[in-house]
Amino acid sequence: MNAVDTLTVNALRVLALEAIERAKEGHPGAPVGLAPTAYALFSRMRFNPLNPNWANRDRFVLSAGHASMLLYGALYLTGFDLTIDDLKSFRTWGSRTPGHPEHGHTPGVETTTGPLGQGIANAVGMAIAEAHLADRFNRPGHGVVDYRTYAICGDGDLMEGLSHEAASLAGHLGLGKLTLVYDDNRVSLDGPTSWSFTEDVTRRFEAYGWQVLNVSDADQNLDGIRMALGEAAEDAGRPTLIRVHTTIGLGLPKQGTSAVHGKAPTADEVAAAKVAFGWPNVPAFTTPDAALNAWRNLGERGPALEADWQVTLEGYRREEPQLALELESIWNSTLPGGWDGSLPYLEAGSKPVATRVSSSAAIQVLAAKAPAMVGGSADLASSTNTEIKASGAMEPGAMAARNINFGVREHAMVGIANGLALSGLRPFVGTFLIFSDYAKNGIRLASLMRQPVTFVFTHDSVGVGTDGPTHQPIEQLAGLRAIPGLRVFRPADHNETLTAWKLALGRRDGPTVLALTRQNVPVLASNPEGVARGGYVVRDASDPQVILLASGSEVHLVLGAADDLASRGVRSRVVSLPSWDLFAEQPREYRERVLPPELRARVAVEAGASLGWDRWVGLDGQIIAIDRFGASAPGEQVMKELGLSVENVVNTTLALLGLPLGDANDGTPQVQPTAQGEANS
Repeated sequence: MNAVDTLTVNALRVLALEAIERAKEGHPGAPVGLAPTAYALFSRMRFNPLNPNWANRDRFVLSAGHASMLLYGALYLTGFDLTIDDLKSFRTWGSRTPGHPEHGHTPGVETTTGPLGQGIANAVGMAIAEAHLADRFNRPGHGVVDYRTYAICGDGDLMEGLSHEAASLAGHLGLGKLTLVYDDNRVSLDGPTSWSFTEDVTRRFEAYGWQVLNVSDADQNLDGIRMALGEAAEDAGRPTLIRVHTTIGLGLPKQGTSAVHGKAPTADEVAAAKVAFGWPNVPAFTTPDAALNAWRNLGERGPALEADWQVTLEGYRREEPQLALELESIWNSTLPGGWDGSLPYLEAGSKPVATRVSSSAAIQVLAAKAPAMVGGSADLASSTNTEIKASGAMEPGAMAARNINFGVREHAMVGIANGLALSGLRPFVGTFLIFSDYAKNGIRLASLMRQPVTFVFTHDSVGVGTDGPTHQPIEQLAGLRAIPGLRVFRPADHNETLTAWKLALGRRDGPTVLALTRQNVPVLASNPEGVARGGYVVRDASDPQVILLASGSEVHLVLGAADDLASRGVRSRVVSLPSWDLFAEQPREYRERVLPPELRARVAVEAGASLGWDRWVGLDGQIIAIDRFGASAPGEQVMKELGLSVENVVNTTLALLGLPLGDANDGTPQVQPTAQGEANS
């Protein structure tokens, strides 16, 4: 590096060290080692600090999110809306520079990273989005979609299984505009990577179908990094991994060791690093003009780059007005008028249908109206019915289709879906509810980032049957309902499913889960407004004595129990609660109209864990649920053996009301009422 380059790179190093030392917390090692890489990347990327959301900008993902000061420093130096005071407030309450990058919180941060491997999957999703939109919308002479995706990862990212899943799919699809820079510093948090990570990363990625390049002495070899980035751009048919060999914590007294990975340096250690860098004697958080100008020049190119692209876009609008309208609706997250007007609702009493099938019917109608919808499954489309039937699947070199074959990669599927959503698309992804556990971290991040991803989780209960307890969800609903901002629907029938899909697609501020049945369920009287409120009265009685509550397939079960109770002179109100989240958001007046506080006799029924139902039934109610693992047997038998039968609901209700138990009316063996939170077996 020449003198100006050295000063410019060291400006980023010093800002990172000063901010971390001031916070007394943070990860200094990676930002110091990666500063030349960041400078080379920002020198090459197309971005506009004055409009961080420019549609055709290059994307940069810091998958190694613990190195957040590398990103914050580069954003400040290139002219994004960050100040020196923002850097000084690193990791403090209310600051715009949190410990790990958060999308929507800091200008220029493309995605929330920190859980290792997630950023790699997000970057793959962004690269898929670019390839898809370019193939689908670009026309000769009008390349309105043409950007690259860059990501920086570390050893921890590559140790996580998620990176294997995402990189494998990226190689299969030949995502030539994806470049992953690997900070190969041979150190992780506890010690040298030789303790646990000795695989041949180059051969691993080559086996995935990636181009792999190496840059030695990347602490100083700025030209080598730039050459590698140029070589990556020349390979249009393969994603590229660039291994930059760096020294973690360069310049600090304990450089090259785990001691500089996650421990803030002292003031004396920062002073020693400045001496090692030949840093001028200037006050803390001061960047010499020559270095600041070099960085700012990178950002000042942005308005002209965007203006040139706007000329291309205007020509595209003239030549391809309909395509332009569709593409801009994706960028702007808008839906066309009447997009939900043709959903195929059914009359009550129609032939029973599994809600996974109802979901497919909704997908076909909505996808025809909503250009942003893309979807796929973890090799389960034939079971989850998550496929746009009018489209094929994305393939290497032919990415315009709207279905993605994710393979058996639930974890990567959700991380990639987040990247698609961050690119303006409206992804839906499918697997069995039990396998949502594989994807839980990505689901949580979708909610944290408020991204409108729809998770279609089928086979939602022990009603799955003979697949047995490994495939029968128990605690999954409770866990998903506990995620802040995640809207969870467990619709009772075809009509509730259609409304749930309408609400999911219409939502712009967060993700939605649809928990759907494998088995057929009766079609009930449609009440879209009630579903939109998260809960409603399905059937009522004059002066009811008890409220029967349920979600999903158990709603028709409690309706049967209500009929039985009515024959015994017991008056019941039946309430469907497809979405606890939405119901809790309703005005108190509405919630008390559905669940009058004076009517304390309540029985809740759900084929899952009891956790949380006490919120709706109170201390005086009863819960019929399953707080044990299931069993391998036909689904109807499993349900009955575990207490999910009309008879058990009836007897539990009678016992709650202090009435004598009656004979079984449904032909199943007599069982005793369940205690709250217990399963009957």
